[in-house]
Amino acid sequence: MERRVCQCSISTADGSALVRLGDTTIVCGVKAEIAEPELDRPNEGFLVPNIDLPALCSPKFKPGPPTEEAQVLSDRLNDVLLASGIISRISLCIEPGKSVWVLYIDAICLNYDGNAFDAALLAMVAALRNTRLPKAAYNEETGRTTCSRRSLLPLQVNKLPISSSFGVFDSTHVLADPTTFEEPLLDTTFSVIMNEDGKLVSVLQLGLGLVGQPGTLDRCIAAAKAHSSDIRNLVYDTSNTS
Repeated sequence: MERRVCQCSISTADGSALVRLGDTTIVCGVKAEIAEPELDRPNEGFLVPNIDLPALCSPKFKPGPPTEEAQVLSDRLNDVLLASGIISRISLCIEPGKSVWVLYIDAICLNYDGNAFDAALLAMVAALRNTRLPKAAYNEETGRTTCSRRSLLPLQVNKLPISSSFGVFDSTHVLADPTTFEEPLLDTTFSVIMNEDGKLVSVLQLGLGLVGQPGTLDRCIAAAKAHSSDIRNLVYDTSNTS
């Protein structure tokens, strides 16, 4: 399966990336805005991931409001980004209790051939590594935050979460990276998320079916560990050439 991670120049975004896994292609842009923090977390900013599955990417999707599948994927992506700690929300604080960064991480599927979750997470990770924020300072006298575009700073990106998804067919067969043709035939799908050190972050299951035979999950975790090493190299190589 072809895997490709490219930095793409979206002039209105603070960071962006284009990812292709097989025939699924996703572009992601990061847009930063300034907001007030929550009262109970005065020194933490916000990460707001979202994925759009428009009708143009596949006949499976129809025009109109976001599909239930897109909403579920957005929630799963949010859970993984928070659990992995890829961005410390404290690092997004400009002035405690007054001003923080909000990072809107918007992914759009250009071509859908299944397994949008893995591709979207990879696109978001690559886009965050590509993001540069202007230097910001809060003025106590005016109560305003000012930014200087002359000084752009990279995000403090921690260990990268990388997902490997599997589908279970007929309770016995396990398929890696299921396609759009295979997905409707599966009993259940699950995603194994590893960090760049090969440590397990989480396992997410979609559907109520059993995860194959005994030992299946262990074998999939081992496969995900090897897969995460390859994907990590793709992300770092792309960042080094940007």
